[in-house]
Amino acid sequence: MPVPPLELTNWQYELGGVLMGAGTPIQVIETTGLGRPPVRDADVDQPSMDGVFAGPDYYAARQVQIDAAIRIPGDPAACHDIVAALQADADDPTVRLAGGVTMPLRILRPGRPVKRLNGRLRRVDPEYRQVIHGYVPLDLEFIATDPGFYADEETTTEIPLGWLTGGGFAAPVVAPIYVQSGTTAADRPGWAHNQGTGHAWPVIRITGPVATVTVIHADSGRTLSFPTLVLAAGQWIEIDTRPGYRTIRRENGGNAASLLSPSSRIDLFSLPPGPSEMRWTGFDNTNTARMRLTWRDAYTAL
Repeated sequence: MPVPPLELTNWQYELGGVLMGAGTPIQVIETTGLGRPPVRDADVDQPSMDGVFAGPDYYAARQVQIDAAIRIPGDPAACHDIVAALQADADDPTVRLAGGVTMPLRILRPGRPVKRLNGRLRRVDPEYRQVIHGYVPLDLEFIATDPGFYADEETTTEIPLGWLTGGGFAAPVVAPIYVQSGTTAADRPGWAHNQGTGHAWPVIRITGPVATVTVIHADSGRTLSFPTLVLAAGQWIEIDTRPGYRTIRRENGGNAASLLSPSSRIDLFSLPPGPSEMRWTGFDNTNTARMRLTWRDAYTAL
């Protein structure tokens, strides 16, 4: 059973179950790397001319340095315990030995919600010269492989596969009124609201019974199409669009990426800031199939 995240107060950080900052034994002296992340530019010198041609700018990994000090007067053992707790979290084989898996660094600043960075704890460097007095300076380095900030809480919305064509009736209603029988693809609009300032990446789970599925981001027209997919009742497929993951798997853990059509771009299927209209189509004559979207609101700044 997942352990609930620790409650944070202003000016606190949480890393691997260890609280740091205001009101804790770990004083955070300075934190760097929380501004604009480094950029991987693609600028090219202009031949026989001044200046360069500006190419795309891509964000690199965010390097967060935390200059801290453990202060527990008269208790060197407690200081060692804190360092050991940080090292144990970085040593967790489910993170350290698994490609793409990250751990969160959670941060709370006054007037802001709790935000998190996803990455790896790369350095835990204590200085034990004064540990006998209960004082240990501590340098921490956290590499956020995804440089964006994310909401601490996940948001989930579930969208059924409706039978009405085109999302409903248009007035005036004139007989005869056609309702789909379930033998043709039905579509149903829904809404996903990213309340942040950056692009959020949803995890999309479709639960059967349903066949020939297409997920549509109506505002951009982007689609994820599975023309040969057939799900029986209780079976599901999960599309994880998050950076570092970007996988498609079945309920048995198998890789289902081959079911995605070549024209579908999982790496572009994000939720921009604000509301997004989501639709999905498929064949289901029971009206019990469901699509569930789960995401964290995304932010470009702390």
